[in-house]
Amino acid sequence: MTASPAINLHDYEALARERLDPAAFDYIAGGAGDERTLAANRAAWDAIGLVPRVLCDVSTVDAAVACLGRRWPHPVWMAPMAWQRLAHPHGEAASALAAAAQGAGFVLAEQAGVSIEEVGALVRDEPGRGPLALQMRLHHDRGFDLALTERARAAGFDAIVLTLDSVSNGARDRERRAGFVPPAGVTLVNLAGLAPPPADAPPHPAMTWRDLDWLLGACKLPVLVKGVLHPADAKQAAQAGVAAIVVSNHGGRTLDTSIASARALPRIADAVGGTTPLLVDGGIRRGTDVLKAVALGASAVLVGRPLYFALAAAGPQGVAQALRLLRDELEIAMVLAGCQTLSQASRDLLELPP
Repeated sequence: MTASPAINLHDYEALARERLDPAAFDYIAGGAGDERTLAANRAAWDAIGLVPRVLCDVSTVDAAVACLGRRWPHPVWMAPMAWQRLAHPHGEAASALAAAAQGAGFVLAEQAGVSIEEVGALVRDEPGRGPLALQMRLHHDRGFDLALTERARAAGFDAIVLTLDSVSNGARDRERRAGFVPPAGVTLVNLAGLAPPPADAPPHPAMTWRDLDWLLGACKLPVLVKGVLHPADAKQAAQAGVAAIVVSNHGGRTLDTSIASARALPRIADAVGGTTPLLVDGGIRRGTDVLKAVALGASAVLVGRPLYFALAAAGPQGVAQALRLLRDELEIAMVLAGCQTLSQASRDLLELPP
């Protein structure tokens, strides 16, 4: 595949629709319930206005950020997304290579069709790559969970991203109407060896703060928690010692009518008071969104569906192109807003809705 004719991240959705099986498209594009949170995520970024400064020295701009104890080329990560072989035969391997080529972070979903070891071997030694992380949940077998983190560490990953907000699947009406089933011949290779839960296990084995404390004590990699929307939870996670907090509503795929992540972000930034780095996902489509997120207190952003669509539209070249477009838009926004570095982006740059 060659690079697509897309000129912004919105364009990839139509291109992907032409190439994907309709049920696969609805699985990727859909959200929970009436998809109000899915729509609210996008609308919330649009509702924030930029108030640019003028006569600033922006002869050069630098979008680099510090996160996880290192300096990275820019603040864009590819979010964890399952079943990427729906979009391309090489699935997560193709996405990881594209992200590394563009200096973007990459979070491998535990529900991937490509192994932790394969992804690590492909990108860990790439010069200029972004952060490499493994997304996981906690299961009924703590030995298996700890082994997953050790596999990631041995493969050269930089962090674990623990997902907190999907102890149950959302009521995804669009997906069910489409009759989506996982692709034939694609197995969740990183979950191989996980025994079925015992017969007396609860139907929804929700995690608690004790489980997070266990992981923080046992894991030898930094642990980020993903799926935090309430300021009190963010404060407690920060006090527990997490490496970072990802403000997220799971892309609108779990609890419909959850607050938009852009609206939750400033409240959480106020609650943690700069003690713990913040990341955010949900609805980010433009470089201006990235700048707004940083101005609200985020160190980085995660982008999901548009990159999945780019993978379907044009393979790894499409993912690389989409990431480049977003970075270019961010740097254009920095110039026009008067920010030579992202450290100069603060709430003074924004007009927030009531």
